[in-house]
Amino acid sequence: MVTITNYTKRKREDGTTFCVLEINSGIELLQSQTTGQYYATAKKCYISATFDEAVCRSLKGTMMKGDIIKVECEPYQYTIKETGELITLNHRYEYTPDESSQPAYNNYLENYTAPGNLVDAIQ
Repeated sequence: MVTITNYTKRKREDGTTFCVLEINSGIELLQSQTTGQYYATAKKCYISATFDEAVCRSLKGTMMKGDIIKVECEPYQYTIKETGELITLNHRYEYTPDESSQPAYNNYLENYTAPGNLVDAIQ
């Protein structure tokens, strides 16, 4: 399961804007390779949306079936905000739905209620 935690607006090359949903996986504990101590983390990624800001705002907290997976990609530079350190990464995280939920959009949303049955309106 993943949770929609936020949204942001982005600009296309032609100057128009669109929304992307920020989704997070559940908490997981990883062991530091340096210290051997465990720390809590969660995977995060963004998916494009056709919704306007009002709908995206209302979707915060919605849980969806699926997972966030690590996918290899071409190497790229990334700056760690907290330290300013520049590192090279060769992976990104992306959302993948459960196979059982792929055919029907309705199966993606769980525990979501909206005024005026918004789920039916967007299908």
